[in-house]
Amino acid sequence: MQPIRPDWSLPGIQAISTTRAGGVSVGPWASLNLGATCGDDPVAVARNRRRLQELLPGPPRWLRQVHGKRVVHLDDWHADVEADAAWTDRPGQVVAIQTADCLPVVLADREARLVAAAHAGWRGLAADVLGHLVASLPAPPDRLVAWIGPGIGPERYRVGEEVRSAFEALDGALARAFAENDAGEIRADLKRAARGLLLRAGVSQVLDCGLCTASDAGRFFSHRRDGPCGRMATLAWIE
Repeated sequence: MQPIRPDWSLPGIQAISTTRAGGVSVGPWASLNLGATCGDDPVAVARNRRRLQELLPGPPRWLRQVHGKRVVHLDDWHADVEADAAWTDRPGQVVAIQTADCLPVVLADREARLVAAAHAGWRGLAADVLGHLVASLPAPPDRLVAWIGPGIGPERYRVGEEVRSAFEALDGALARAFAENDAGEIRADLKRAARGLLLRAGVSQVLDCGLCTASDAGRFFSHRRDGPCGRMATLAWIE
């Protein structure tokens, strides 16, 4: 495995994003697919998840992600919970988010009292999943550090007018996350939108790994690039 880690110095907090390397899946799911509902062989997914488990202090609490804004505390987690963000204040509980172009966003308390993560595609961002997550946490926003993991970049993400309109309806300032090229195509910068929403919610330190999933087929799955494909995971926990 070749996990990616945030470039922060936060004692007591750990976070990683997986790449597609290091697993046993084949075909469009090769090789470290961690998604159980994207068409891969369940036996291969189970083996991949066991390999991931070797890096973690406990079992990941997988969510049924629905591109919404619901936030759950891991004490209230169960296998069928539908949510797109989760947090914990208990050491050893592992927050887990799956992505294959959508943004994984981790929030960590500088005092190591809690850690959280969100699945933030365009629908979730337009529903302000990040603002809802920040508001759900029992810590002042200015004590949080955010990290945006690998996700699709603006060079590879063309959208329709309905997407831009959804963001502008939430906050007119988010129009700056969209640009048109000479052909009239709209390009969306989800990372810029996420940063704007985090700042609006009071999170002043926002870090970005700077990696585009759609631009690097060797390291990342990308639904926009490939169609059927595997899923990476971003995981975070308190030591």
